[in-house]
Amino acid sequence: MLPTVPQTSQPADDVTLGRPGGVHDRLASWISDLTTLHSLTERLGRTRTLGDALEETLRAGAGLLGARRGLVSLRPADGLGPERLAGLGLGHADLGHLETVPRSVEIPQDTDTEPAEIVHRDIPHEDALDPRHREVAARLGFAASYGVPLAAEAPGRLGAAVWLYDEPGQPDPRQRRLLSHYLRQAGQHIANRLELCRARAAVRTVHEGLLPPRLPLLPGVTLAVRHRFGPRGGGDFYDALALPDQALGLAIGGATGTGPAALAAMGRLRAGLRAYAVMEGEDPVAVLSDLELLLRLTEPGRSATALFGYAEPATRRMVLASAGHPPPLVVGAGRAVFAETTLSAPLNMLACWEAPSVHLRIEEEETVLLYSDGLLHRTGEPLDRAFAHLQAAAACAPPAARTDPGALADHVLHTMLPDIDSPGARDSAEDVVLLAAHFA
Repeated sequence: MLPTVPQTSQPADDVTLGRPGGVHDRLASWISDLTTLHSLTERLGRTRTLGDALEETLRAGAGLLGARRGLVSLRPADGLGPERLAGLGLGHADLGHLETVPRSVEIPQDTDTEPAEIVHRDIPHEDALDPRHREVAARLGFAASYGVPLAAEAPGRLGAAVWLYDEPGQPDPRQRRLLSHYLRQAGQHIANRLELCRARAAVRTVHEGLLPPRLPLLPGVTLAVRHRFGPRGGGDFYDALALPDQALGLAIGGATGTGPAALAAMGRLRAGLRAYAVMEGEDPVAVLSDLELLLRLTEPGRSATALFGYAEPATRRMVLASAGHPPPLVVGAGRAVFAETTLSAPLNMLACWEAPSVHLRIEEEETVLLYSDGLLHRTGEPLDRAFAHLQAAAACAPPAARTDPGALADHVLHTMLPDIDSPGARDSAEDVVLLAAHFA
């Protein structure tokens, strides 16, 4: 410990201001404000989705203003969407009531100065307000509100945020100043999340457009598909097409990589596979051999897995071949077993792909389940345990699900990945596809 040095004279700032601690108190207040803004901005920066950014902005604003509830209306000025209404301390019914308030007064925004604000200090006694506004305020139990626009440099106007007070009043100048500083960062962060949300929506639209819009209807077989795509656009695909003589072609696979290039490669693979299946679908090995040649010519540096099966629903017979893809699972009343496909390398991995086909006899009321490798990888388990987990999930399916391909696919999907539809799971890069064919 260092010894303290005794102070022999009065500090200059105390003498100048005429009151002890004046500058120190002001500096302490500034440091406290900066620390608070830094902490809130750091928390905002850790949000990864648009919804999380809106909720964090509402939570931080409520803390700065001393409010308990609030809402954000996201309405980008460019008209490209998405439009959202997020609330803090408000349920869906409460937000529905607030949406019924007429938009008689829009929050103005100056072009040369800071965005304007809207303050309602005592809503029950403001005669100029729309009666519906006062009615909703009385129903939800708030007596004052403070609203400001949300904006960013690049896209401009984003929407507006409003915080609600249980008692009449308004934020003081210091609270308004802190909120203004915070919203400068929050507006740009929300704009960045908005652009990412739009990009992901565009990728998803392209991805879905490259896949079958509907499944074929054939006598003797019922089809169902479930898919969850990663935000970066993986290269997984599936297909089911009606072939001559009441036959059915089933395919599933995936090109390596993510993003637009992987989507383009997946689109070429699926289009080529459909053409080859029509020409020589009874020979799945020939279909995959032609597909490898297409991949080698168009994507020499990319590999892909694929599985193609030629099925005759009338006789419940299937011939299939696999190129590095996991084997299908056959699920019936008394069994849930993997088809014994031959071990083979993915397409474009060897000088020439070649693997024998296998014949599969399907019993009455059994379902053939094709799946992407993302179903196994998303579990986070070693592959041998993931395969065992998948087989156990299918084996414990209820009897009603065994005769309904959609119910079986849902059961397997949510048993293997219970959090598949949670916000965090949607950020996974792995695509998940299940294609189920039930033979009567």
